[in-house]
Amino acid sequence: MARYTGADCKQCRREEQKLFLKGTKCFSNKCPFEKKGYAPGQHGRTRRFKQSDYGLQLREKQKVRKIYGIFEAQFRNYFKKADRMRGITGDNLIKLLELRLDNLVYRMGFAPSRKAARQLVRHRHFCVNGKIVDIPAFNVRVGDEIQVRDKSKKMDAIHASIRRIKEGRLLPWLKLEKATLIGTLLEEPIRAEIPLNVNEQLIVELYSK
Repeated sequence: MARYTGADCKQCRREEQKLFLKGTKCFSNKCPFEKKGYAPGQHGRTRRFKQSDYGLQLREKQKVRKIYGIFEAQFRNYFKKADRMRGITGDNLIKLLELRLDNLVYRMGFAPSRKAARQLVRHRHFCVNGKIVDIPAFNVRVGDEIQVRDKSKKMDAIHASIRRIKEGRLLPWLKLEKATLIGTLLEEPIRAEIPLNVNEQLIVELYSK
């Protein structure tokens, strides 16, 4: 399966919900979803039909995949791992996705979107506990420090993104030191504190068939 290379905003329109794939553009009046809040395609404006239970479950799974920018095979592996863990499978799934390095780079404010964060990680701009990591799916553990590399600390893109993080707006399980560009995972997130408008139980039902 090849990675999606089309317009990101079409994915939001397809799911009829903002997925915040374009960073700051999603919050501006240039966001296409605000102008065209209907599905893409020739019949997107008029096509409206009741979805089956399977259709709802499938769309919810596709929505989460698009938000975190991962392949189908990767997503299935995350689900299998979540299913083997103690606790609620849906909550475990979201937690595993949140602990990806590219997601935490985005959550800490080093990048305006997960897509941008993934590119920064691949280009070796970040260290975890002092070691360069260029794997977006790297699993970050409690206590790990994510740091911008010394040679990358002057990047305008990173500083522009950091300036958008206001005091008190960082998620409670994260810590950010703006002066040193170091972020720390304080604890594993719980589902109630993760700002994600999805129903993961539908995904569990889909894979349980």
